[in-house]
Amino acid sequence: MKTAKKQSTRFVSLLMAGALAFFMAPQVQAADNVVRIGNIIPLSGPSASVGQQGKNAREMAVAEINAAGGIKALGGAKLKMFYADSESKPEKGVGEAERLINTEKVHVLTGCWNSAVTYPTTAVAERYGIPFIVPVSVSDKITEQGFKTVFRIAAKDSWWTRDQFAFLKDMEKEFNAPVKRLAFVYENGDWGKGFAEQWKKLAEKGGYTVVLDEPYPSTATDLSPVVQKIRRARPDVLLLVSNAADAILLTNTLAEYKVKLKAIIASGGGHADPSFLKAAAQNARYVFDIVEWETDVNKVGAKEANAKYKATYGQNLTGEAVDAYLATHMLADALERAGSLDPAKIRDALAATNYRSGAGMIVGYDAVAFDGTGQNKNASLVMVQINDLGSGLERITVWPKNARRAGYKPVFPMPNK
Repeated sequence: MKTAKKQSTRFVSLLMAGALAFFMAPQVQAADNVVRIGNIIPLSGPSASVGQQGKNAREMAVAEINAAGGIKALGGAKLKMFYADSESKPEKGVGEAERLINTEKVHVLTGCWNSAVTYPTTAVAERYGIPFIVPVSVSDKITEQGFKTVFRIAAKDSWWTRDQFAFLKDMEKEFNAPVKRLAFVYENGDWGKGFAEQWKKLAEKGGYTVVLDEPYPSTATDLSPVVQKIRRARPDVLLLVSNAADAILLTNTLAEYKVKLKAIIASGGGHADPSFLKAAAQNARYVFDIVEWETDVNKVGAKEANAKYKATYGQNLTGEAVDAYLATHMLADALERAGSLDPAKIRDALAATNYRSGAGMIVGYDAVAFDGTGQNKNASLVMVQINDLGSGLERITVWPKNARRAGYKPVFPMPNK
């Protein structure tokens, strides 16, 4: 009995020592020593091009972070990306979120570019307590659900539309060119509908007459009926929300039908896609587009990051790609501060973010910091104009005026042949 008692006492001592060692050791690493990040983005379907840009930007950021030693607070753990194709379908995004969480055991989710996909998919992350970083999906309601796990880098659509109308007022004043009649044409998903709702409110507040309010499916292969409606409505200014394929189709069809306008104001997305300038060519000249970033932005590291991206992927960074690049570096910063792969601790670190310097901060604003809803309080926008200054079409920052490219004067109203 004495021997048994000694063995029992020794067993308890070893058990206590083991437990003490467990609690004293930093609980920071996954079994395979990686941070598992699930990315739900459109890699096929109407938004595939912008989804690929976001994937490329994530990969560039991950390569930089891992080459620099990974997450040091996690024993040098490397970032590992798991990609899922949403196909721009809400039900596919929801299903992939479940798979990434339950099968791939991801610690963080990002996505989904399409607001209609992001909105229901964030609910899955919230249910499991998995942090969800939204690089760019602009629908206001994404951060109005009362969720604690959702963090958006990009400006929300009410800020985009607010600045589109502020820009329009500034152009009217600067060029003494009054605008009275507006047309709204937009893809019929959450993104387009969200913009249109805000446009209507701002148009009424600004004293404009809305002569056309026309949603359309972004998968349409013939938009001539929409363009004919625009021509019959005779707007001064056309505001657009489009994916890449429909942005190209609309622009070329507007030129084919010789629709006369004072200005076209686009909303990023398809108009910011590199394929747009190639396919629309001179028909894209003088189009205005609102984005979070442009290659001529005056920010430390911006030229170098763009040059690296272009050398690797053959095209310039877009605003959407920059948001994904920034989001990945910002996540690395949060992981260093969390010192854990516990989703709750990562969430708390994200909520306390005040990311001001280092790789990724090549955007026009000064910091990423989230308010109580998970919205980046500092996100801001710029307006560019597409023009050819003698070396081919390029995107030129024109607004706010203090950000305007030196020596460039916007063309407003646009010349009509």
